[in-house]
This record gives sequence, C-alpha cells and structure tokens, in this order.
Amino acid sequence: MIEVALDPPWLTARLVTPLRMLSWAPRHPGFVTTDRIIWREVRDADLTEEFDALTWLAESLTARGEAEAVGLITSRDLSRYRLETACSGRVSASCLATVGLTNGERVGLRQATAHRAPGTINLLAVTDAALSETALIELSSIATQARTAAVMDHGPDLSSGRATGTGTDCIVVGARPGAEIFAGLHTEVGEAIGAAVYAAVSKGVIDWMAEQAQE
Repeated sequence: MIEVALDPPWLTARLVTPLRMLSWAPRHPGFVTTDRIIWREVRDADLTEEFDALTWLAESLTARGEAEAVGLITSRDLSRYRLETACSGRVSASCLATVGLTNGERVGLRQATAHRAPGTINLLAVTDAALSETALIELSSIATQARTAAVMDHGPDLSSGRATGTGTDCIVVGARPGAEIFAGLHTEVGEAIGAAVYAAVSKGVIDWMAEQAQE
C-alpha cells in the first residue's frame, strides 16, 4: 500500500493511487489529494528560532519536482523509519513512521524549559477503505490515540509524567473517497489503522529508547 524510497535527506512514501489526505503537515496541510508524502531530514543545528521551516520546505520540494507532495520535516535519522501493515476483516491499513522523542511532552502539562531539543513523531497512516471526509477526521483521532498509546506503553517518563507524544508531532491519514461516515474504534478500518500505527510507533519508540540508553 505504501512504497518507501529512502534517498537521504529524503524519505518518500509513494501510494498506488492518489488518496484523500488529512493532516496538519507543514507542507499542504488540511484536506488534499496526493500520491506522495515526503519527509525531509534536517540537522538539529538548522532548527534555530530564525529558521523559516515552512518556506524552506516548500522551496526544497519545488526544487525536487515535488511541489504537490505533502511535506514533513524531521531531525530523526530517516533510515530508522518503521513501516507496518495490519488487517481487520476486509480492510487493510499501513503506517510509515519516524520516531524521535527528545521533544517529548505530556498532554496538558507542557514542560517549562527554555530550549527544547528537536525531536518529533511523523507518521502516515493509510487504508484501502473508502471514506468520507467526516470519517477521515475520525480516522485521524484513531491514529492519534494509537500514537499516544504506543508512546505511553514504551516511552520515557518526564518531570510532568509519562510522555504522550512530542510538541511537534504530525499525523497524516489517507483513504479513497467514499460515502462511509464512521471510522471509530469499533469499525474494521478503525481497528486496522489503530493496529498499524501502534505497531509502527511502538517499534520506533523502542528503537529510540534503546539508542538513548547507549549514550
């Protein structure tokens, strides 16, 4: 469902067919239709307060010939990506994720730190189900729940409590346009997306935690 091409500092997710996407990605957020989602790796030193990430990403994608792609930014080593697939009944789902937690936060209790090191969770979750835009919104909430569950099950403790994500996470969900208006936890598509996201993010968190333990 997702074909991955790693060409540092780029990671490209190619889809078999354009899907209706929903995200808060830095490049082409909101509802868009595309068959490309592209990660751009940056160095921590690049991410200063003066750095105009949105303009820089737009210009970089345009120069690459991918002006219409949904674009994501990460300081995570792109070779550490995780791709997982899950099925429920007649529905399949896949999740591609890169996971860094140096910017970890607990929801509702942001840490009072003068400088936060870059680090984020970026994920793409798609399904072969046909969904309305209403269902796509619900699907985004399922992917968010799965991300959070994975971080809480395997991630770090902060001064504010167990991390639930990072301050700069970005989630992209996609599906074929359709009439289905439900995509909750009790549906096949909700179960499939939840399982794929949970697996991908869990493995990414475990990788990151192991790396931190070695430092």
